[in-house]
Amino acid sequence: MTGYAIEGRGLVKRFGDRVVVDHVDIGAKPGEIVTLIGPNGAGKTLLLKMLLGLVPPDRGTVVRSPGLRVGYMPQKLAIDPNLPISVARFVGLAGKGNVVASLETAGVADMARAPMAGLSGGELQRVLLARALMRDPQLLVLDEPAQGVDVTGQDALYALVGKLRDKTNCAVLLVSHDLHLVMARSDRVVCLNTHVCCTGQPETVGRDPAFAALFGARAGESLALYRHHHDHVHDTHGHVHHGHSHDGHHHG
Repeated sequence: MTGYAIEGRGLVKRFGDRVVVDHVDIGAKPGEIVTLIGPNGAGKTLLLKMLLGLVPPDRGTVVRSPGLRVGYMPQKLAIDPNLPISVARFVGLAGKGNVVASLETAGVADMARAPMAGLSGGELQRVLLARALMRDPQLLVLDEPAQGVDVTGQDALYALVGKLRDKTNCAVLLVSHDLHLVMARSDRVVCLNTHVCCTGQPETVGRDPAFAALFGARAGESLALYRHHHDHVHDTHGHVHHGHSHDGHHHG
């Protein structure tokens, strides 16, 4: 083990003749927030599912630290609006754990008795986060955690994830398309478009030609400014792998 809570090495996934994930190396260390970005169809969610053991890779290996406790917040969760279930009961279905403490940490303690069907987008995402926290995770995996949330709510949610990391030293692996908000709060960014286009600290990735090819040159410029105003600057340790790129700024 190389200090990673979880690590994927040379992961490949094909559907028929199409390679959807192409020889990807990725890992997250305790206390590190790693953000996966990339256009729609880049393989981000699929990569998370391979790391979590939900989908087997065609090639490559996944290594987890022994006994790793994982909290997972999936991208989509269909809840039947006619199902009369309260927030506390829903979170409790995640298994053993302290429902009240999890709701409190996620900032929705006052909603314990509220029906799941009546939640706003922002409330639902926080309840899903509370559910992911039930196992006191050493690795928190969040797939588009701020979807359906307004910009203020997004920033607050990412700030909360940062606080959780600071408090518990958990590894965080998240997928997002909210480039500015997320990259300002990430330790490391992996830009995926089937293969790894570029990876490194946010300011390194923001200047990378592969990033500009995917998200537009202006995204990189504004990102560097945003990052500079919101955070301190680190050394750069980015490894760059150039490959084909597509335009697109959609989430996947």
